[in-house]
Amino acid sequence: MESTVVIRRPIVTEKASFATSKSNQYTFEVDGKATKEDIKKAVKKLYNVRVLSVNTSIRKARDRAMKFGLVTGKLTKRAMVKIHAEDKIELF
Repeated sequence: MESTVVIRRPIVTEKASFATSKSNQYTFEVDGKATKEDIKKAVKKLYNVRVLSVNTSIRKARDRAMKFGLVTGKLTKRAMVKIHAEDKIELF
């Protein structure tokens, strides 16, 4: 897979920002078919950093109540990428 297809977007939440500052771990939304090796190669290529480990999780689609009925969210795959202590990714 191409690296621009593998990584969809960085996830910037309070929990993800805490992990970034505490343990140099960045969170990305990735393609559902991407493997850990694909993610590792894509982060190395796009951000030019040394990747130590990749952890993935799949967030299931949840139903939410709206005023016009139930809306189903989308299934997403997240990757938590830990990089070398000397490297840094500038997201913004």
